[in-house]
Amino acid sequence: MKVFKAGVVSVAIGLAAVGCAQTPKRSSLVVGESGCQSGRFDVYFVENQARLTDAAQLLLNTAAEKARQCRVAKVRVLGLADATGASEANMTLSQQRARAVAQALTRAGMPAPVFEVAAAGDAGAVTPSGQDELLRRRTEVIVEVAPR
Repeated sequence: MKVFKAGVVSVAIGLAAVGCAQTPKRSSLVVGESGCQSGRFDVYFVENQARLTDAAQLLLNTAAEKARQCRVAKVRVLGLADATGASEANMTLSQQRARAVAQALTRAGMPAPVFEVAAAGDAGAVTPSGQDELLRRRTEVIVEVAPR
């Protein structure tokens, strides 16, 4: 029984000594997660239009604001169109959509050294089984970033 008490006393003395030691600052122990992560998002459009909706503009403003805190390596914007209408018209529409998104990101302050802007038109808008690809009235935006 005495061995147990002696062990408890030595543990208590050890804890008291640790309690007296200077505690490091929390900021040196806790490292926050970086908000700079590469990612992909879609911007949707109304049928036969390349004009940004209010929701799309808000999304692009938010993306640009987040990216300002990062080192942006590249932004890729791919315009898409559905299979409705002539292929040439769909290619033109998807080009306009891609340019509209890239221009909106630039106006919002996206710090990208390089924008890759491309268009696919209605290529791939119909699946191999003949079904229309859903939600093709959009641009795909891929942002490659890293912490500063």
